[in-house]
Amino acid sequence: MMSRFIDCYIRNDEEKNRAELAERLAVRFGERAPRHDREGSFPFDNFADLREAGYLKLTVPRAFGGDEISLYEFVMLQERLAYGDGSTALAVGWHLGQVMHLRTTGKWPADTFAELCRSIVTDGTMINTFASEAASGSPSRGGRPETTAVPVEGGWRITGRKTFSTLSPILDRFVVSAYLPDEDCTADFLVHRSDRVTIVETWDTLGMRATGSHDVVLDGAFAATDKRLTGKGIDDGGGWMLHIPACYMGIALAARDYALAFARSYRPNSLDKPIAALPSVQQSIGEMEIELRTARTLLYAAADRWDKEPAERTKMKPELGLAKYAVTNNALRVVDLAMRIVGGTSLSRSNPLERYYRDVRAGLHNPPMDSSVIQTLAAAALGEIAP
Repeated sequence: MMSRFIDCYIRNDEEKNRAELAERLAVRFGERAPRHDREGSFPFDNFADLREAGYLKLTVPRAFGGDEISLYEFVMLQERLAYGDGSTALAVGWHLGQVMHLRTTGKWPADTFAELCRSIVTDGTMINTFASEAASGSPSRGGRPETTAVPVEGGWRITGRKTFSTLSPILDRFVVSAYLPDEDCTADFLVHRSDRVTIVETWDTLGMRATGSHDVVLDGAFAATDKRLTGKGIDDGGGWMLHIPACYMGIALAARDYALAFARSYRPNSLDKPIAALPSVQQSIGEMEIELRTARTLLYAAADRWDKEPAERTKMKPELGLAKYAVTNNALRVVDLAMRIVGGTSLSRSNPLERYYRDVRAGLHNPPMDSSVIQTLAAAALGEIAP
C-alpha cells in the first residue's frame, strides 16, 4: 500500500490500482499544463488519454459496461488528477459527476440514459449541463433562464446564450435549461451539436484557463420531443458535486508537496541547513497540515456517508456544502502558505505555485458558493427542535 499523505484514504487494492492510473495520467497532464494554461487552450490531448485509459466511463453503471465507482472513490481519483492539472480534473469531473447524478437519481428517461451510457463506453462520449447565463447568473441562485424553447413539429427550437460552458470545445451533445413561455416553466433538453450551435471563445480567465468554459449560442437549435428531459427521479442531495472540492484539494496537495520539497532542499548561504530546519518554516508547514487534514477528513467522511446511507442523502446538503466550503477555503490558505515558504520565486510564471494560486481561487465561484453554504447551515441549525 502506498504510504504518502495523499494515499491515506486508499482502502483496498482495487482503489489502489485506480489511484495509480490517475496518478500516471496526472504526471502526463502536469507536463502539459503550463502550455495549456499559458495559451488558454483546451487540452484535447489530455482527453484523448482519459478516453484511452477508460477514465470517462468510471461512473457509468456496470450494466452498460462502466465501472460504477462510489462517490468516495470518485473524490479520491479527482483529487489525484487535479494534482497534475486542475483544469482537466475540473472539466472531466463535470462529465463524470453528471453521469453519477443521473445514475443515482433516475431523472432521465431510461432509454435516453442507456443510450448515453453505451455511447460513453464505446465512443468516449462526454456530457455536461449548460445552465449559467449572464443575466440570470448561476443556476444555483435560482434565476430563470432567458434561453427559450418553443414547440415545433417533432420537437423544440431552443434559442439563447449560455456562459461557463465547461467542455464546450469537445462535446457533441449537452443539456441546456430553457424557459417554455407557453407553459411558464423551465425544462432541460438534450441538444446535439449542429450548425445552429456556435461556440464563442470567451474563456480568458485568471485561473482554470484550460477548461474550455466558453459561451455557447443556440440559434433555434433543435431538440426532438423525446429529448425534453423529465427532471423527475429522486433527490440525491447533490453528492456528485464533491468532485469540485476534490479538485481544489488536489491542487492544494500539489502546492504542499512542492513547498515541502523546496524546504528540504533549499539552503541559502546564510544557513548550514536547509530552511526546513527553521522554526518559522516548520510553523508554516504545520499550519498547512492542519488546513489539509481538517478539510480532507470532512471531504472523505461526507463522501463515505453519502455512499453508505442513501436514505439520508437529501438531509446531507448541509454536510456536503460544509465539505465544499472547508476544502475550498482551506486550499486557498494552503497555497498561500506554500508560497510564503518558497518566497519570491513562487511568483514566477515558470513556477507551478503561481498557477496553483490562480487555479485554486476559482473554487470560490463554483457551487455551492460560500454564502449559500452558510445560509444552509444556519437554516439547519434554526430548524432543529429545541430541547
